[in-house]
Amino acid sequence: MNTIRPCGCKGVRTCLQCESDYKIMKISLQEEFLKLRALSYCVECKCLYSGWQPANVRNEHPEHRGEEGIRLSGILVLENFLTPSEGNDLMIELDKLPWTVSQSGRRKQNYGPKTNFKKRKLRNGNFSGFPATTEYLQTRFKQIPLLRDFQSIEQCSLEYTEAKGACIDPHIDDCWIWGERVVTVNCLGSAVLTLKLYDSTGDISNRYNLDLVQEYKHKLISPLEDVAELGQYKDCVIRIPMPNLSLIVLYGAARYQFEHAVLREDITGRRVCLAYREFTPMYLKGGELEEEGNDITTNAKIFWNNNFDVEN
Repeated sequence: MNTIRPCGCKGVRTCLQCESDYKIMKISLQEEFLKLRALSYCVECKCLYSGWQPANVRNEHPEHRGEEGIRLSGILVLENFLTPSEGNDLMIELDKLPWTVSQSGRRKQNYGPKTNFKKRKLRNGNFSGFPATTEYLQTRFKQIPLLRDFQSIEQCSLEYTEAKGACIDPHIDDCWIWGERVVTVNCLGSAVLTLKLYDSTGDISNRYNLDLVQEYKHKLISPLEDVAELGQYKDCVIRIPMPNLSLIVLYGAARYQFEHAVLREDITGRRVCLAYREFTPMYLKGGELEEEGNDITTNAKIFWNNNFDVEN
């Protein structure tokens, strides 16, 4: 089943439609994760506590049943990044733009350079900037200390719907092209981000281009955790709330040492988010590939009117 199906799925990626049409049996990731110890992130105290549902864990704040919280570096949850009226207006403008089918029951709107992760090849392609109606979001990033110097070179709208069983399987965002800060703006609907410690033991395929992190780890905002620190997360699953209208950032250890996923069971109705990615240090000023990234960075500062006909 390696061919692209009408629903947009291919390979091991599936949605409810192709599972029904092609009699595909999909193992429930949630059932597997429920066998593990669950830790949920409390937005108030920025720590992890026992519990599967982040909402329940937050309701226990500040006592948390006397439990001592665990602080995992590299997580920012900023509630009310958008106002309800901004969220509503943003969705109206996004839905004026064309959506394309994606894998695992999702749809997307992608604005960014063309990338080949396996060959580590980058080209500008048709990338000519972002919709003007989303410019204020990137401007607002500058008001957040963690994102003050963040320059997005990709903006991707992602739509998840309960009816399609939409989800995204565990992964680490590519480390050759996408930089440390992985930013998500939740435009419509709430969900949960689920993290699981990545075990690279015996992995000779160099998944996610993780080998390159060693070349720029000294430039990371938040240092990676050592083996001893990571040991406490073995056989654990971490649950981070993604409230409607919030902003989420993964960086440091949470970004590079854990795979993250969105389970289909955590999607209710329609959820839409905007995902933003920056360059790795290699493509920034002073990096060995700075010249190759210059045109893309220049184009990433352009915001075009939504009536402009652009293809990506």
